[in-house]
Amino acid sequence: MLRRPPGGRIVAAVIIFAAALCGCGRSQNADQAPAAASVPAVTVAAAALKSVTPAGTFVGRVQAVNTVNLVSRVEGFLQQRTFTEGQEVKTGDPLFVIEQDTYQAAVDQAHASLTSAQATERNAALALQRSQELVKTSATPQATVDQNIANQATAAAAVRSAEAAFEQANINFAFTNIKAPIDGRIGMANVSVGNFVNQATGTLATIVSQDPIYVLFPATTAQVLDYRQQTAKTGASSSVVVSAILPNGQKYPHPGLVDFLDIQANQATDTLTVRAVFPNPDSWLVAGQVVNVTVAVGEPTQTLVIPQAALQVDQSGSYVLVVGADKRVEQRRVKLGPVQGADITVSDGLKPGELVIVEGIQKVRPGEAVTPTPVVQSTP
Repeated sequence: MLRRPPGGRIVAAVIIFAAALCGCGRSQNADQAPAAASVPAVTVAAAALKSVTPAGTFVGRVQAVNTVNLVSRVEGFLQQRTFTEGQEVKTGDPLFVIEQDTYQAAVDQAHASLTSAQATERNAALALQRSQELVKTSATPQATVDQNIANQATAAAAVRSAEAAFEQANINFAFTNIKAPIDGRIGMANVSVGNFVNQATGTLATIVSQDPIYVLFPATTAQVLDYRQQTAKTGASSSVVVSAILPNGQKYPHPGLVDFLDIQANQATDTLTVRAVFPNPDSWLVAGQVVNVTVAVGEPTQTLVIPQAALQVDQSGSYVLVVGADKRVEQRRVKLGPVQGADITVSDGLKPGELVIVEGIQKVRPGEAVTPTPVVQSTP
């Protein structure tokens, strides 16, 4: 029988051992690669101190300072409409004309009656004067004088009555020409020319004033109390700044001033109606419009803010995910303050400089390691 040399078995064993070592190395690297790739990447932002003015945000409704519904005070056929719907009008501008012939005739008749009454009064006065002179010589009895006194008084009363009728006729004639009682913008005409109108017809058109204009919004009694306490600290309410955000998101360029606070609270909502007055030279604010209102009180203070994108809410309240120095995620409960644009103020739960996750929140859980990337700040 032939025997293999002992050296051949040794060489084979060395080859098998080396192959095993190579396989172990590959297996270990393969296990380590997925582990490194499983660390999620997140975008973080640092909690920062910013100069913030204490403020509250409300939903307000625009209301005209003056609104006038034009109604016919006399009856007749509508002869003219002298305005363009939607135009600006000034006080005294003619708007509607109602047929005037009938009312002009009434004026002429009242004037004739007044002239007749005045003539009768003059004649009665002359008769009284003559009888008073004749009674001195006993040429006429005293009874005649007394009668003439009564006649003169009756004639004077008739004159006053005729004057009143003449004045009323002129008033009615003036009502046939309907003019703008205020400055503002006039709406659509509800009645066209040729229709018969009177007081029962209702509103012919509506005029709303434009500048200035009101914005009314509800504030809770607690907010009103905070406002009063804050203004008491500053010593005057002049530090209160009211601004409006238009429906397209643009900030209204003119600041407003609170000029009225309701004297009774709404029992259903525990709110008070607050009224602010705004300049409105460009008519950007329209009566009936909904706008957001921000009321700022006091001087700016350094307040901690974070992006609103970092905020999360569950049944227990608001929280953020913080990336610590060890690059691990921590859930942190926070107490929030007013919104400041894209940011929100934090009164408790965070410190300046701590990193909060703003993107990739859905990919991580508390205690998990992450790869943080600072958020890219957009250039204004």
